[in-house]
Amino acid sequence: MFKNVIMYRIGPDWSASVAQMEESLDSARFVECGASQEKSIGWIEPRGEANGPLVESVGGQLILKLMIESKALPGSVITKKAKERVAHIEATTGRKPGKKETREIKDDIKLELMPLAFSKESSTLVWIDPAAQLLVIDAGSQGRADEVVTMLVKALAGLAVTLIDTKVSPTAAMSEWLISQEPPAGFTVDRECELKAADESKAVVRYTRHPLDTDEVRQYVEQGKLPTKLALTWDSRVSFVLTEGLQLKKLAFLEVVFEGSSAGKDDGFDADAAIATGELRKLLPDLLEALGGEVSLA
Repeated sequence: MFKNVIMYRIGPDWSASVAQMEESLDSARFVECGASQEKSIGWIEPRGEANGPLVESVGGQLILKLMIESKALPGSVITKKAKERVAHIEATTGRKPGKKETREIKDDIKLELMPLAFSKESSTLVWIDPAAQLLVIDAGSQGRADEVVTMLVKALAGLAVTLIDTKVSPTAAMSEWLISQEPPAGFTVDRECELKAADESKAVVRYTRHPLDTDEVRQYVEQGKLPTKLALTWDSRVSFVLTEGLQLKKLAFLEVVFEGSSAGKDDGFDADAAIATGELRKLLPDLLEALGGEVSLA
C-alpha cells in the first residue's frame, strides 16, 4: 500500500471525528480539469469506490488520498506558434510586438491549446494515526508532500503539523553504521547505498546489489563521502531505503509479514491498510530511536 514515508508530528491541540473530517474534505473533493484548466487538486475515495467516503478508518487508522491532475504543453510548441503570430503582426501592421505583448500572445496560445493537452493524474496516500499524533505521507518528494500538507491544513480546521526531526541526523547515523559495520538493534544493512562528497566536486558513489561491509565502503566514508541513501531491513519484515532527509523510499513488506495472517496480499483495501499501518507503527518508533530519538518541539 505504501511505497514511501515522510513523517510529520500532529500538534497536540487538533482532534476531529471521522464524520467531521469527511465533511471538511468533501468541500475539496477532486474535480477533473476543465477544458482550459491547467491543474486540479482534491480528495478522492481511498478505496476507489465512486461517491464513497473520503476518510477510511481501519482499526482506528485513518487513510485519505489526494489526487492531482495536471496538463502540460511543450514549451517549444508555444514558442513556435508565438513566433508565427508575432511574425504575422509584423508583416500585416509593420509593428513589432514588445515583450509584454509577446507574453500575452504566449498566454493566449496556451489557453487555446490547453483543451488539446494530455492530462496526467497522480494520487498520494495519507495515513493519520490519531493516537500517536502521527501523519505519514506516501510521497516520493518533499514538494509533493508539501502540496498534501497544504491541502490538509486548509481543509481541517486547527490542524498543525511539523516535519519530524531526530537528535542524530540520518547522515551521521548512516556514516557510523557503515564505518562500524554495526547497524542499530533490530535493523540490518542491505546492499544499496549512495555516498556523496561534501566538497565542491560533489562526487557520487553508488552501490546497487553490492555488499556494504567492505573496507572500500568504510574508507570512502572515512575520507568524507557522506551517505545520502542506505538500504535497511527492519526485523526481517520490512525493507526500505533511508535518505538523508529522513524519508523512507522503496518500502517493501516481506513474506514473513503475511505468514500466519488471514489476510493475503490480494485480500483488498482493509487487509492492505491493516498490514501496512500495523508494521509501520512498530518500525517508525524503532527507527526514530536508532537516530537518537525525536527532537522535542516543546
